[in-house]
Order: sequence, then structure tokens, then C-alpha cells
Amino acid sequence: MQPETRKSGFLAGWRNMLLWKQIVIALVLGVAVGIVLNMTGNQGIAASIKNIGTLFLSLIKMLIVPLIFVSLVCGMTSVSDMARMGRIGLKAVLFYIGTTAFAITIGLLLGTIFQPGVGVDIAAASAMEPKAAPAFIDQLIGIVPTNPIAAAADGNVLQIIFFAMMFGLAINLVGDAGKPVRDFFESLNSVILKLTEIVISFAPYGVFALIAWVAGTYGLDLLLPLGTVIAALYLGCILHGLLVYGGLITLVARLNPVRFFQGALEPMIVSFTSTSSSGTLPVTLTAVQKNLGVDRSVASFTLPLGATINMDGTAMYQGVAALFVAQAFGVDLGMSEYVTIVMTATLASIGTAGVPGAGLVMLSLVLTSVGLPLEGVAIVAGIDRILDMARTSLNVTGDAACTVLIAKSEGQLDLEAYNTPHVLATPQVSRS
Repeated sequence: MQPETRKSGFLAGWRNMLLWKQIVIALVLGVAVGIVLNMTGNQGIAASIKNIGTLFLSLIKMLIVPLIFVSLVCGMTSVSDMARMGRIGLKAVLFYIGTTAFAITIGLLLGTIFQPGVGVDIAAASAMEPKAAPAFIDQLIGIVPTNPIAAAADGNVLQIIFFAMMFGLAINLVGDAGKPVRDFFESLNSVILKLTEIVISFAPYGVFALIAWVAGTYGLDLLLPLGTVIAALYLGCILHGLLVYGGLITLVARLNPVRFFQGALEPMIVSFTSTSSSGTLPVTLTAVQKNLGVDRSVASFTLPLGATINMDGTAMYQGVAALFVAQAFGVDLGMSEYVTIVMTATLASIGTAGVPGAGLVMLSLVLTSVGLPLEGVAIVAGIDRILDMARTSLNVTGDAACTVLIAKSEGQLDLEAYNTPHVLATPQVSRS
């Protein structure tokens, strides 16, 4: 009876454990099992364990098309009052998309400088055959699908993203006639999010199987560079925050950047520890109004929009991780692949908001867009929580920066309040 009680207690504790902790435990156990199999010459067993991970990757692939399409349509329809907001909506969208492109570029640059995957010997000849890079103009024209259904069936993510954005924009433009369609996609989005939650709940088992296969086949040589991935992302987030956000606050808004970071400190801390942009939204709203003097009419529009489409940290993470995977698998990326990563990560980041574990799903589509092996997702999944803390904090900082910039340009910023240091805002927020 006593062993059964212990077993029952263990299972209950495992089920109640946070997902990121389960993934970390699975990673550690997978590494340990893989190393033992590698040292004892049992690579065949490691290959058999990989089948569980392959099943998990198939579930991830299953989500890509519906998650991207539905999330993007809902993201576009959330800007339903853009006609009324006019300039504010346009400025916000341009800011969020533009800074996301900067972020992914910084991520690729740091991945190139740090080269975290160089020296990791994994052959990937079968994963990506060398081919001539298509002309940039052909890539640009190819974004527009001639057949959206075929694009979905073929998994052409850029074409899916383009059609979803146009479809969402059309729903907004037809006004009240589009309300039933908008409501349908909101309901469908809830279903897709629940399906995503179910699939991501199997991540610990998929990570265990894939990392056990990787460690069992290649040993410790693959695992050491992960620390470089963490260092590259954290450095990238700091540089992006200081140079891009701080630079825009200083040069465009003509405001003191030190005061901005002081006023935005609380949402930065909350998002860093909670890893949730949406969960931090009430704190961000209070901070930008009380600490930074932003008028509520601006903050109430730009911040929820930013929580939906502003994913600078996520995009940077995808750039660093994509280069790590390419270097680890020995795949040489050309300029066309770099452009594809920038475009895919920038547009795909619009659909990542509020989706638990969606960073892994989005990484899988970025890897797919340039033909990189999806096994790379499992390699970085074990440190995803550590990476998520930095990228979420950057996302929230970007939301606040955009709100301050737009408020200043629209004359909706109380300069006296902005320039006066405040005690951190402490709104009464229910935890979810």
C-alpha cells in the first residue's frame, strides 16, 4: 500500500507541475539516458526512443497552418477600430512590424557572430539539398498565393500569412457585415488555442525522446553550445532595448530614455518572471499612464494591440535559434534564406500572442520555411523557459515604447508626469 501511495503522489505532483519545469526535468533525464546509451554503445535504443519525439513533431506540424491562419485573422480583426483611431492604429502597426524586423536582424547578426552551433557535428545532407537561391523579386512575388487552399495544403507559410492578413483586413473593412465571421474566428481561435495547449502538454515526452536520441547518437559535443544560445539572446534583447527603443525615445520623441526605462521597470520585471505579455497587460497599462504620463485613450488601444502583434523578443529568439540549428546540422544559409527567415519570423510573430508554448510552434515554421530539420526544436526546448523570460520582457518593453512614442506624436503625453520619477505602479490585478 505504501509504494502505491508514493506512486500516486508522484503522478499527482507531476501532473500539477508547471510545464516548463516538466520540460526541464525531461531534458535532464533525456540527456542522462542518452549519454548512458552513447557510452554503452546502444545507439539503436536511442534511435527507437526517437519515434516518440517524431510523433510529437508531427503533432507540432499539424498545428502550423490552422494556428497561423486563425491567430493572424483574429489579430487583424482586433484592430477593428482602426478607421476611428486612424493615425494611431497605422503608427502602432508600423512600429511593431518595423521593430520586429530589426529584432530578427539583430538575432541573425548575433547568431552569426557567436556561432553557437559551429563545431557541433551533425550531418544534415538529407535534410536540405544544396540548391540555387531564387531571386529576391521572385520570393517577393511568391508571397502572394494564386491558390490559398493549395498554399495551406503545401504548408507555404509565407503565403498563408499573407492571405490571413488580407482576409482579416477585409473582415474589418466590411464593417457590421463581417461581425458573424469575426465572431466565428474568435470562437475558432479559442478551439485552436485549446488544441495547441493539448499538444504542448506532450512537449516533455517529445523533448525527452528527441534529446535522448541526440545525446545517445552524438554525445555531449552537441549539448555544450546551448549556453552560447542563451548568452546571444540575452545580449540581443539588451541591445535591442537600449539601441532601438532607447534610440527612438531619444531621437524621435526627444524624451529622456532613462526616465522611460524607470517608468517601464515594473512591467519589465513582471513579464520577465511571468513570461506572459497578456498577463502583464494590466500592469503595463497602469505604468505607462501613472509613471510615463500617457493618456488612457492611446494606451488602451496600443497596448492590447501590442500584446497581440508585437513579438520582438520572440522574433529575435527565432533568428538566434534558427542559426544555431543551421550551424549544428551543417547547413549553409544563403542571403535568400536569411531574407526568408526575417520575413517569416516578422510576419509569424503577429500570431504568437497569448498562445502557451507557441514559441516552439513558431520556431518550427521558421525552420520549415528554409528547410532546416525540425529536430532542432527539441534541442532548444529544454532552455526555452530561460529564453522566454528575456524575450517576453523585451516584448512588453516594446509595447510601452510604442505607446509613449505615439502619445508624444499625438500630443497625448503629460510631459510633467513623464519627467517626474514615480514609485512603481501597483495596480490590483487578479492572477490568472
